[in-house]
Amino acid sequence: MPESISLEIGGRTMTIETGELAKQANGSALVRYGDQNVVLCAVTASAKPREGIDFFPLTCDFEEKMYAAGKIPGGYIKREGRPPEHAVLSSRQIDRPIRPLFPDGFRNDIQIVATVLSVDPELDADVIGVCAAGAALAFSDIPFAKTVAAVRVGRDENGKYLCNPTLPQYVTGGMDIVIAGTADAVMMVEGGGNEISEDEFLAAVEYAHAEIKKIVAAIDKLAKKVAKPKREFPVQRVDADLEKWIRKTFAKDVAKAMRVVEKQEREAAFALLTRAEAVARCTKKDEAIKALLETPGNKDFEKVVKAMEEDELRVMVVDEKIRPDGRKPNEIRAIWSKVHYVPRVHGSGVFTRGQTQVFTAATLGSISDAQRLDGIVALEDKRYMHFYNFPPFSVGETRPMRGPGRREIGHGHLAERALLPVLPPKEEFPYTLRLMSEVLESNGSSSMASVCGSTLALMDAGVPIKDHVAGVAMGLVLKGKKYAVLTDIQGLEDSLGEMDFKVAGTKAGITAIQMDIKVAGVTIEIMREAMTEAKKSRHFIIDKLKETIARPREELSKFAPRMIVVQINPAKIKDVIGPGGKVINKIIADTGVAKIDIEDDGKVFITSLDGESAEKARAIVEAITKEVLVGETYMGTVTRIINIGAFVQIIPGKEGLVHISQLAPTRVERVEDVVKVGDEIMVKVMEIDGQGRINLSRKALLAGASSNGHGEHSERSEHSERREPTPHTPAPAGGGERRLPRRRHPRE
Repeated sequence: MPESISLEIGGRTMTIETGELAKQANGSALVRYGDQNVVLCAVTASAKPREGIDFFPLTCDFEEKMYAAGKIPGGYIKREGRPPEHAVLSSRQIDRPIRPLFPDGFRNDIQIVATVLSVDPELDADVIGVCAAGAALAFSDIPFAKTVAAVRVGRDENGKYLCNPTLPQYVTGGMDIVIAGTADAVMMVEGGGNEISEDEFLAAVEYAHAEIKKIVAAIDKLAKKVAKPKREFPVQRVDADLEKWIRKTFAKDVAKAMRVVEKQEREAAFALLTRAEAVARCTKKDEAIKALLETPGNKDFEKVVKAMEEDELRVMVVDEKIRPDGRKPNEIRAIWSKVHYVPRVHGSGVFTRGQTQVFTAATLGSISDAQRLDGIVALEDKRYMHFYNFPPFSVGETRPMRGPGRREIGHGHLAERALLPVLPPKEEFPYTLRLMSEVLESNGSSSMASVCGSTLALMDAGVPIKDHVAGVAMGLVLKGKKYAVLTDIQGLEDSLGEMDFKVAGTKAGITAIQMDIKVAGVTIEIMREAMTEAKKSRHFIIDKLKETIARPREELSKFAPRMIVVQINPAKIKDVIGPGGKVINKIIADTGVAKIDIEDDGKVFITSLDGESAEKARAIVEAITKEVLVGETYMGTVTRIINIGAFVQIIPGKEGLVHISQLAPTRVERVEDVVKVGDEIMVKVMEIDGQGRINLSRKALLAGASSNGHGEHSERSEHSERREPTPHTPAPAGGGERRLPRRRHPRE
């Protein structure tokens, strides 16, 4: 029978179940949260370890199917294909806090699959996936150190912290931070804010950890009843004698190589420490060691050397207070930057910090260029996109160039989040923004360099962002109870250290943050120290950016499109579009504008490569949507003629009838005697009847002009011109019948 446990988290009930679904997996858990969110997670381990590898083969997948939101995928293909960006980011959020908690040397394949079965479109299920994964591992027979859970923290309009807020509350509170951890410590942080302070962030982490402890306690309580006995999985361990020999033989070599300042020279020094060199150093009494070194597929030598590198880094940083490149713990590498690096793009910037270099290009587009998001969460179309590319030459390597991996997607999302709070609103700057960061060199913190490069590119493009944004990566090296926090970590300190803590923001506050660790957690005190140093470094880097470009350019690039926004009555949208798009397509063809986009609220976005064509299109749109008012005069075009009058188009899509009696102050026998199709004439709106039909008059304007002495006709009225006899006038000679002119209805 299934077992479950319930608790309240963030004002909603969370129920954790197991024993009913996915029972052939090593462990499974179903988490229900609130009224609509349901996530199933199954974790499976391979029967045998994978041979010949020196890494832990963990795969985490967050599966989003459209049925969970009651939707059918758009487009021609109705089956989900490549996971959307949201699913990729959610998969990373499961992987990052879980990976460090597996035993060192674990080589069995582990696959964690979290499937969203049902979702509240306004409540993101990604943190529920982390909780389900933590529960599935706790219930399984797979060895796992500590139970993991996660929550999201936001704020209400009064600044009160909220656990697992809805999507609209992200905006009102200006905070969206995901925190994952165990009962003892924080394992991962990912999120952003609207220039929040360090104290506000740390308070959010403490608030989240208290909620995480509740979830972990509930999972552990249920695990005592239902968890499978933990199996014995083989763990790769280095031969003790071999490790002792390697450490003794290569200790001086590792220490010397670690102290080489330049990255490529250091790597060349480490490259000399090979297994072949180790075999060559074996003496006759080392035959057993030599045999182990020559065993095919044995990677113990490389593993021990890496462990020695980690130990040597700890000695240098913690005890000797020096870093591999000679910097002090809080010192930033040399910085230089440039803007407008290439001419044709709308905005560009190059940011270089030490041996990390990023080129970012900014491109401006129309509203219709926004990325449409069709997923299970109710996300708006993306008006701002940031993409990050990491080509192999940036680290001096060769490998196939394929699509972006999870790391590239995650780094791009982090940089995108960092700049969102400083972007102008669409009402003030109605452009779609696409930034592309190309990593040209990498030796640590390329994602934060892309934040700096993007600030330069946006300002060079003339985007009126409200402030400079910079980022820096902080590191941590632990040696027993002692530790050192490092500023602006390089690649070696990232790979051998215990923490990668990225902080981005303005001088006013934090806009994006990401923390990953390789140990069983970090304390709030360590995080506080890291954030204090990160703030100082961020301000220093911003001052460097200001030296390159102090503020956004006043003018857009000559290659950038021009945008005009016109607000119309939403009821008039159909008039601008026309049947089958006939009217809007004609406007584009006649004026030469690139695009015209119309939103449901009546905003019309006219995009053009020059201002003149955009103004022409604006005039046409305004004319089409202008309200026709009784008493107003218009210059109209005769579109067709009938026996009783002429139809005149006074604005595009709107025409009225000038009755034959209203064409001129004098009597008109035939309409064609006064006007013909294509003539432009001034007319006055006399009446709009109940059916919306417009009655026009040319006569009213001509008669008025004549009375002022400026008309093209004399002051004689129609009756005096015709000299029609009155009823008391004798009949003309010849004896004809006297008649008064018959008044005809305007629509006769």
